[in-house]
Amino acid sequence: MKRTVVIGGGIAGLATAALLAHEGHEVQLLEQRSEVGGRAGSLERNGFRFDTGPSWYLMPGVFDHFFELLGTSTAEQLDLHTLNPAYRVFSEPDDDGRPEPLTVPLGSEQVLATFEKVEPGSAKELSAYLASAGHTTEMAERFFLYNPFTKLQALLQPEVLRSLPKLAQLLLTPLDKYVAHRFEHPVLRQVLGYPAVFLGTSPSDAPAMYHLMSALDLGDGVQYPMGGFRELVNRLEALALQAGVRIHTGAEALKITTRETTRTKKVGRFDGVKLPVALSGKDHREVTGVAWRDTSGNEHYSVADLVVSGADLHHTETQLLGVRDRSYPNSWWQRRTSGPGAVLVMLGVKGKLPELPHHSLFFTRDWEANFASIFGAETSIPDPASIYVCKPSATDSAVAPAGHENLFVLVPVPADPALGSGGPDGTGDILIERTADAAIGQIAEWANIPDLRERIVVRHTIGPADFARDYNSWRGGMLGPAHTLGQSAMFRAQNASKRVQGLYYAGATTAPGVGVPMCLISAELVLKRIRGDHSTGPVSVRPVASRIG
Repeated sequence: MKRTVVIGGGIAGLATAALLAHEGHEVQLLEQRSEVGGRAGSLERNGFRFDTGPSWYLMPGVFDHFFELLGTSTAEQLDLHTLNPAYRVFSEPDDDGRPEPLTVPLGSEQVLATFEKVEPGSAKELSAYLASAGHTTEMAERFFLYNPFTKLQALLQPEVLRSLPKLAQLLLTPLDKYVAHRFEHPVLRQVLGYPAVFLGTSPSDAPAMYHLMSALDLGDGVQYPMGGFRELVNRLEALALQAGVRIHTGAEALKITTRETTRTKKVGRFDGVKLPVALSGKDHREVTGVAWRDTSGNEHYSVADLVVSGADLHHTETQLLGVRDRSYPNSWWQRRTSGPGAVLVMLGVKGKLPELPHHSLFFTRDWEANFASIFGAETSIPDPASIYVCKPSATDSAVAPAGHENLFVLVPVPADPALGSGGPDGTGDILIERTADAAIGQIAEWANIPDLRERIVVRHTIGPADFARDYNSWRGGMLGPAHTLGQSAMFRAQNASKRVQGLYYAGATTAPGVGVPMCLISAELVLKRIRGDHSTGPVSVRPVASRIG
């Protein structure tokens, strides 16, 4: 039985711990905060319950497969509701007044009709666009997302080779140009380009490969787990405990310990640029355990045959590992591009807000200036900003008191802890609260809710400095490294240490990338690495004697 320590109790840490315990490992999980969940956190105040992280439930097939690996199902674990409409888009007012918002309905046929009404002739183009997005999604899941990239020949499959011309086009063309070549209307272009933000980059820097995201919300629709993403965390925690994981909260990892070994081990690791090499003698190191500290200040040591860090990769590499054990030292990070930071604003509002559906997007006219503020050489908080608003109380009455609404507002900003921290009821740092005030005013004006500010009864903000402090987030970013071409697929930091045998990585800062589905896949990639499984697709589900409830 492998003694395995998992660092971090976020989505990836919980998922990895559950999978490995189900595999037969003896697993301890160390979470530095008082509760598990990581960036998929929650906040409760005055009868409101806010998700403080993910809120879009996409790629349902990934969830289905993950739960199946644990001998259960999504239907047994989550109560999913399909949203109708999927979301609404509000545009910046101009000299002619407030533009009519664009409501994106449920169902591909309804979406096609909506696009056609906005831009005659676009339905045919969108149909082809979504067909391409669907095919790209299928290719990604079969050959790239679940691929540990340990064998170069795994990519040299006939179907991949036949698709190389199309794949090359999608990889080398920016998403914004790919969209602009097919659609004229600026709002439709924004609808198809904005998924880049959820990947931690701008439409001009994301490869057109990521047009696959449009197949998820425009084609498949958007769902919501009742209870919010906190309920997903609860179910992952329960499954981990039922599989035998010992979870320690208030447990801060201090150091991953290693030792030299004289055993010869061939490490088959493609990692995008490196072919397999042989390591032996003093050049070969292996993991031995994790030193950690509890909330009373007492230090502990957990012996381990394997260690999986679900913590931020930069923190793991530069703080938890010694210099000679680092695969990704500070010099490597200086060449990386961070995704955006965020100002999060949680609002409890008295009365109903029929103007806002469950999901809303607020788009500025000058997108180039908006994204340059976040990702450019000289960064600043965009004003106005393109923002995202979630109103889960539209679907889930349990997240707000009767007669009230629950609003979660996300304002993408530069990844910079110097912007400050948030706090309750306007007590955060000045730049964070100014950004929150501007977002509230923007929602009120663009969605025609003139008394919104006066109806707010609960307010809480979170800023980049909170991400850096609470999650050890690199540069205070909300997501991790951006999904540019050089930081995607085999070019992203992979799930096993190049220097230390028995050390693995999971989570949004590693492969395959950001988002809850990607974190679940990263847990499966760790399982593949440990098993020595070089296959490119999802792990085959093994029969189990009994199901986990």
